[in-house]
Amino acid sequence: MSQVTIYLDEKTMATVRAAVESTGVSQSQWIADAIRARIQSEWPVSVRTLAGAWPDLPEAEELRLLQPRDQIREQL
Repeated sequence: MSQVTIYLDEKTMATVRAAVESTGVSQSQWIADAIRARIQSEWPVSVRTLAGAWPDLPEAEELRLLQPRDQIREQL
């Protein structure tokens, strides 16, 4: 396993410490999890399962039809 050194300002480090304490995992594990979450290339399962969850949700084209027309601009 590789090791990486990072430099954090005190405010950020205090926030990390507080977050780590609330999760019960090691600081290293918490940071690794945060990096993995940031670089993942697909939506989490919890989000993907929402697809189609609202069958009555209008399509984008339908929503656009409900928008008022733009006002004609004054000539300057």
